[in-house]
Amino acid sequence: MNLSMLKPGEAGKITSISAIGPLKRRLMDMGVLVGEIVKVEKVAPLGDPIEVTIKNYNLSLRKKEAEGIEVEVVK
Repeated sequence: MNLSMLKPGEAGKITSISAIGPLKRRLMDMGVLVGEIVKVEKVAPLGDPIEVTIKNYNLSLRKKEAEGIEVEVVK
């Protein structure tokens, strides 16, 4: 399952990041790392962007960026 599939209020543990190049570096610089817990706060009406909380700060990701982040749902 990827991050863009989570609904608002759901959380997931990042299992892999399939982005490459500058995008992967940018995500990692923002704290999007394997093993971190990410929670979806809200999704825009058309599904883009997605606002998430990771490491106690909010981050907005484009849907295309979120599709490259694999997560497993955490209860």
